[in-house]
Amino acid sequence: MKVKLGVIGFGGMGKWHAQNAPRAGVEIVAVCDIEEKKQMEAIEMGYKLYKTAEELLADPEINTVILTIPNHLHKEMCLLSAKAGKHVITEKPAALNVEELNEMDNACKEAGVFFTCHQNRRWDRDMLTVKKAYEEGMLGNIFTIESKLHSGNGYMHEWHIYKKFGGGMIYDWGVHLIDQILFIMPNAKVKSIYADVKNVLHEEVDDYFKIMMKMDNGITAHIELSTYILDYQPRWLVGADKGTMIVKTFACDGDIYRTGKMLEKLPPQITETEAGPTRQFAPVPPGGIVTEPLPVIHSDWTDFYKNIDDVINGRAEVLIKIPEVRRVLSLMEAVRKSSEIGEAILFE
Repeated sequence: MKVKLGVIGFGGMGKWHAQNAPRAGVEIVAVCDIEEKKQMEAIEMGYKLYKTAEELLADPEINTVILTIPNHLHKEMCLLSAKAGKHVITEKPAALNVEELNEMDNACKEAGVFFTCHQNRRWDRDMLTVKKAYEEGMLGNIFTIESKLHSGNGYMHEWHIYKKFGGGMIYDWGVHLIDQILFIMPNAKVKSIYADVKNVLHEEVDDYFKIMMKMDNGITAHIELSTYILDYQPRWLVGADKGTMIVKTFACDGDIYRTGKMLEKLPPQITETEAGPTRQFAPVPPGGIVTEPLPVIHSDWTDFYKNIDDVINGRAEVLIKIPEVRRVLSLMEAVRKSSEIGEAILFE
C-alpha cells in the first residue's frame, strides 16, 4: 500500500513535508489550513486544498496524515484522525505531556491505526558522528557529552512565543536534544536530571535552558540551548580517556584530538602563565596533541518516510517508537520540575 499523505497545517513544516516526503515515494494527496494566506499559497503551489481538517479527513484517498499544527492542537487532531481511520504522524513534540500522549496512543490502538512522531533530528549527521564514536569506542571511555545549540536571533516567532499554544524552546528544540542523547546511548538509564530554565527575552515562554543528565553508564550529558548567545559554542564536545571529539556545527566541521605522547608525570618545574604559576594547566608542549578528522557520516531526513512506508506495509518496525516518545516527554516534565524547585530529580 502506498503512503498517501494529507498535510494538516500548511505553515513552514507543513510545506517542508509536502515538498520532501515525495522524495521517499510518498504521495501528497491534499493539504489543509484555516488561514486564507496559507490556503492561497497551497493553491499557487499546486496542491489540492481543504479548508478544514474535517474535510481533509473525509477524503477516502488519504490513508495517513501528518499534523504540522501548533503543539496544543496535536491531541485533538490525533483523536479526530484516528477516528477517521487514518494513520497518524505528529510533528514534535507529539503531545504537551505524558497524559495527552497516552490518550492519543490509546485512541490510535483502538482505531487500529499507526501512530508515531516526526523526530527528524535522529538523522542529523552531527549527532550521528557522536553516536558512532560512542558505539565504536573511538575515544575510549566517555565521561562527558556536551550538546549545545546557540543562536543570536533572539526572539522566537509566531505562536511559539505563547504558552497557551505550547510555545517555548523546551517544546521546540528541547524535545530534539533530549531525544538525541537517549538515541546515542539507548540502553543507558537516566539516574538523575537537573535543569535551569530561563526566560531571557520572552515573558511567557522559555528561551534558555541548561540540563544535566547523569547516566548509569558513568556519562554525564550536558544540554544547553539559548536563542541569545552571540558567539556560539561547539555543537558537540565529547570527553573520554583516549581522546576528545569536537563537532563545531551541523555541517560536521571539527576534529578528534589525542595526545601525541601521554605524559607519565608532570614536569618538575612550575610554569609561569597568564594564569600565574601552574604545572597542571601549563601549555601542552609542541606535538603533545595531535588531531584526526571526524568520521564521515551519510544520512537523509527522508529516510523517516521510507520507514513509515515499510511499517505500513509490514516490512519493518517503526524507528520512532511511542515508548521512546513517552520517555522524552517524561524527562521534559522532570526538566520543568527541577528548574522550579532548584533541585535534581531522581529519574530511572
